[in-house]
Amino acid sequence: MTAGLRYEDRREVTNAADFGRVAVLMGGGSAEREISLKSGAAVLAALAQRGVDAHALDPAEVGIGPLVAGDFDRVWNALHGRGGEDGDIQGAMETLGIPYTGSGVLGSAVSMDKLRTKQLFQSAGLDTPPWAVMTDAADAHDIIARLGLPLIVKPAGEGSSVGMSKVVTEDELVPAWRDAARYDDCVLVESWIVGAEYSMGVLQGAALPIVRIETPRTFYDYEAKYFSDDTRYFCPAGLEETREAVCRAASLVAFSAVAAQGWGRVDFLMGDDGRPSFLEVNTIPGMTSHSLVPMGARAAGIEFDELVWRVLETSMVSPGGGA
Repeated sequence: MTAGLRYEDRREVTNAADFGRVAVLMGGGSAEREISLKSGAAVLAALAQRGVDAHALDPAEVGIGPLVAGDFDRVWNALHGRGGEDGDIQGAMETLGIPYTGSGVLGSAVSMDKLRTKQLFQSAGLDTPPWAVMTDAADAHDIIARLGLPLIVKPAGEGSSVGMSKVVTEDELVPAWRDAARYDDCVLVESWIVGAEYSMGVLQGAALPIVRIETPRTFYDYEAKYFSDDTRYFCPAGLEETREAVCRAASLVAFSAVAAQGWGRVDFLMGDDGRPSFLEVNTIPGMTSHSLVPMGARAAGIEFDELVWRVLETSMVSPGGGA
């Protein structure tokens, strides 16, 4: 384990039987279904390896009837995107009294809303790229006058870079807005920040080592995140020790600002000034072969099966566990 890594929010479990019968929620009906199925399958295999009585449950195929019927004691939530990461399934679990992994209703809902997330980052004194909300094609000229070019356009309520595009010229903005608006009524337009991209996992109150990301693509998009073999990851991230400590502390502030709990991931950019500019908090990060939290955990001496176990431990404390 990396020196100084303290798991302040951990309720340690040593016996797999203490978890009871576990439903691994995966799939679902969001735009991130494909990745959720990959994450869920990896989680399920790791839990089985550790002797946990775990079973796959895809709400898009069978609903949540088995949960309502009391067939499971707790949930390992691997549902990415809408319906699984936005407070919906968390609210259902709260109503049913079923413990679940990760953030509660509030943290999930806020983190899924990129606009409110940015507002909370600002209120916590954190840097975030300048932005505007685009509601109509007629907004394009004023937005460019205010933010300049290039820009990044994104739906406020999607993850995994779904619906995102880079805008280099003025005539590209309206088509990019229309594409993003297919996914969400609220569309954010952000200033393009030139700098390296970083990601930091959070596990049971501790900041994991930071991962630096390099991609030959225009930006770290869906393909680069999950499928491209050209994306490069560096952990350690290559930051000077003091700078990494500052970024880790600020990332924990960002995580707390959106009421996230248990585990998750904080993404930020950093330019030549050395100041992190925060993008978002992901409360159910990917758990695939290309995923970032497992990379950071591995650098801290935590192998994948142990990471999955530690995440399941988060169901033993509030909000999902009520302990």
